Amino acid sequence: MMIKVCGMRDSANVGQLAELKPDYMGFIFYSDSKRFIGTPGTELFSLVNSPVKKVGVFVNEAMDVVADKVLQYQLDAVQLHGEETGEFCRSFKIFLHNMQTEKHVEIIKAFGVSEEFDFKALSAYEDFVDYFLFDTKTALHGGSGVGFDWDLLKRYNGTKPYFLSGGLSLENIEKVALLKDIRLYGVDLNSRFEIEPGVKDIEMLKLAFELIRN
Repeated sequence: MMIKVCGMRDSANVGQLAELKPDYMGFIFYSDSKRFIGTPGTELFSLVNSPVKKVGVFVNEAMDVVADKVLQYQLDAVQLHGEETGEFCRSFKIFLHNMQTEKHVEIIKAFGVSEEFDFKALSAYEDFVDYFLFDTKTALHGGSGVGFDWDLLKRYNGTKPYFLSGGLSLENIEKVALLKDIRLYGVDLNSRFEIEPGVKDIEMLKLAFELIRN
């Protein structure tokens, strides 16, 4: 089970989290987010070393802007958390390939899940992304701290691995194992593990990491 911790921006906090060695660490480049990272220096990202993967989170952003951030901060993955279409993801995959970076930059496409969500729509994305991320549908594009009904995941008939997000906490993290879904690639931890927006409670995360990894 992969562990992704999202919404980081404080350098001391990033350094502390890096010591726990999550599999992915997310930085939000969406200005309307309470966890917006702004325009950080590259030294912040230098605190995150392999094998931890640096993820940039974007919402309805232009391809060239995303690509500039990938190069500037040496991002390992891009999370598209808006209304990006399957065609956008196809074009963006080609765009990244043509950049001729030395590494494969993963594409994670996030979707807000509700009772009305049509999982059949994901077929348009299957060939162009590495992972899906299922979050709670809100107007906030993630980070709401609110969960969704995991029974809805039974409607997902695709093969693409996915991250589970939305209101994960110490109170419900152990229940993730009950899903028994081989496509469940990882969990995405964010607002329920915060002291304040953008600053994580490291001791809480240590407990969560132990529960997940054991």
